[in-house]
Amino acid sequence: MSPTEQRAGRTSNGARSTVTKAVIPAAGLGTRFLPATKAMPKEMLPIVDKPAIQYVVEEAANAGMDDVLIITGRNKDNLVNHFDGVPELEYTLQRKGDDGKLDKVHESSELAEVHFLRQGQPLGLGHAVGRARKHVGDESFAVLLGDDLIDARDPLLSRMIEVHDRDEVTVVALMEVPPESIHLYGCAAVEPTADDDVVRITALVEKPSAAEAPSNLAVIGRYVLRAEIFDLIDQLEPGRGGEYQLTDALNGLAAGRGERPVYGVIFTGRRYDTGDRADWIKANLLLGVDHDELGPELTDWVLGFTDRLRAAGGAAE
Repeated sequence: MSPTEQRAGRTSNGARSTVTKAVIPAAGLGTRFLPATKAMPKEMLPIVDKPAIQYVVEEAANAGMDDVLIITGRNKDNLVNHFDGVPELEYTLQRKGDDGKLDKVHESSELAEVHFLRQGQPLGLGHAVGRARKHVGDESFAVLLGDDLIDARDPLLSRMIEVHDRDEVTVVALMEVPPESIHLYGCAAVEPTADDDVVRITALVEKPSAAEAPSNLAVIGRYVLRAEIFDLIDQLEPGRGGEYQLTDALNGLAAGRGERPVYGVIFTGRRYDTGDRADWIKANLLLGVDHDELGPELTDWVLGFTDRLRAAGGAAE
């Protein structure tokens, strides 16, 4: 039995998941990483020894989602290739008896059943999610944004699915950020619930100033959505830049235009923003020092480099 068959429909702790489909929008151009992304999708930029997109698919699979739909755009063939088999490479490694590297090659193609769909035109996150309607059908599903990596040691999706199942609601991931940073995110107006880590979302404000923000709870790139979201996406009007925003559809649900409300799960674990160049470098270092093989060497190097930076700063002073 393959790892996909063993994992299908089950979370990392073995419990059966009710949400078995994940949608990963990956049609962006990655302009903040030019020229690195001129010929390579930003989702294929490596974090230590795996492309960023693989971490996202692993997260979905570990939360019990064995059916993953990646929404792509032009020049994204590398994404398709990464999750496909590579017979020539596999044969070469097999002949050499290099089982360790062969396992790594097989790993990405055995995580889940990975499907691809072209967005067609870059008309925003709401449009990208709406393209998944025929694939998802009437089932609830998860949306994972590739720019947000959630550390596997701090599971988030499983908690979101738990809240979704218990209360039959759409669930959005939230994280506290400093007030001076809230203008970089969507921000949630919330009401408390009986659970300390769960709130009811009454409104979402896109990138407010610190003075206008209703809270310091930022929306991060994880959603567990009921299928009713598609009807609200269909009713969206284009916003800034002619794009259709998922936030606007979620606001409709929060305002009572759907059958069920919107809840938020407040995440306090480790998150890496790989859509920012500096944070992408930090993610490589933070995950690199915890890597089984590379960790000790990198830790020694980082400590030594820190000492050199301090010495240089002291000399400059």
